[in-house]
Amino acid sequence: MKKNVFALLLSLTMLVLLSACGEKEPPPADSGTDSQTVSLTVWGAEEDEALLQEIFASFQSHYAGEASFSITFQPQSEAHCKDALLGDIEHGADVFAFADDQVAALAAAGGLDPIEDPEGIRAANLSAAVEAASVGSTLYAYPLTADNGYFLYYNKAYFSEEDVQSLDRMLEIAAEAQRLVTMDWTSAWYVYAFFGNTGLEVGLNDDGLTNYCTWNSTDGPISGVDVARSMRSIGASPGFASRTDEEFMAGVRDGTVIAGVSGVWNAVAIQEAWGANAGAAKLPSYTCKGKPVQMASFSGCKLIGVNAYSQSPEWAARLAQWITSEENQRLRFQLRGQGPSNIQAASSPEVQASPAIAALLAQSEFSQLQRIGGKFWDPVAEFAGACLVGRSLRRVSPVPAGPHGGGRDGALARAACRTQF
Repeated sequence: MKKNVFALLLSLTMLVLLSACGEKEPPPADSGTDSQTVSLTVWGAEEDEALLQEIFASFQSHYAGEASFSITFQPQSEAHCKDALLGDIEHGADVFAFADDQVAALAAAGGLDPIEDPEGIRAANLSAAVEAASVGSTLYAYPLTADNGYFLYYNKAYFSEEDVQSLDRMLEIAAEAQRLVTMDWTSAWYVYAFFGNTGLEVGLNDDGLTNYCTWNSTDGPISGVDVARSMRSIGASPGFASRTDEEFMAGVRDGTVIAGVSGVWNAVAIQEAWGANAGAAKLPSYTCKGKPVQMASFSGCKLIGVNAYSQSPEWAARLAQWITSEENQRLRFQLRGQGPSNIQAASSPEVQASPAIAALLAQSEFSQLQRIGGKFWDPVAEFAGACLVGRSLRRVSPVPAGPHGGGRDGALARAACRTQF
């Protein structure tokens, strides 16, 4: 009897064990790959599209186990990103590239939230880039480049290293060769070069919106009228032409332009056009009131921002960090020739050996971080146009109200082009 009971118990135990073994293991926790599709729109420079698509692919591969992604690239000028975003901020890009002079306005309008983990970003990037991405002591964007300035490109077949120290000498050589030295006088960004080392000042008031400008001052050794006369003389030279960036590059390719003022974004194209003759240097000096004056420049950085109204703010922040990582800043330099803000990337031998980056660093001694209110640009461009065509500068005085504004700020902005003979 005991045997039968024991056999019965043994049979029941085996059945239970077999049943347990036959059950499937519980499925692993949901990775989110199928349950979550993250849609992100990214704005960037049109010429960066191929680079960004490569960066998007590596981002999706890295986070493949956490979500599926739909990342859409839309070309958008970095210079006008603020206006595009604030025009319809709730439907704007989740992640966007922009010039650093827009950071204060974007933050004030609520388009940017302070960056989480700011210390990590500060530690990884050059201090000037961190400053450019901040409003006061608060970090609002991710530094992307530290090269948003300008310097001189020149063709070594025409100029020596000594020649490019003087704009006067360069214009003589260009005129003799029936070629051109160019600079974009339709852009006040470049025109600042003639005023920056004269003792005359322009900048942003404490309100963050209006400008102060002393370009009409007659108290110092050089006045705005002196600068205007020098510019008019330069503009009259047969070796000089005012050309936009696109026109400059067209002249580089067809051989009519042998030197010009531009930035690192053209480094690769110029190397392709001029080959071993491609040279780069700080800006030259120009003659003003009988003395050489070193040309100045605005400096700045490109930044990546995350829209405060993004529907996927955490993923947008991760993508912004990915775009601005050391690895991808190295990739940006390799493919686009742009100077990194990341300390490790910027100190790499490849970056240090770049003629364009070396020229930018040499020019940095004579540069000023760009902090200018919006009403500066049009009047200064109009002033430069008057110098170029040689008409009387008195006619530039009555800049009408409207887009240039009125009141104190309008007057200060117009002072940039209202030379008083």
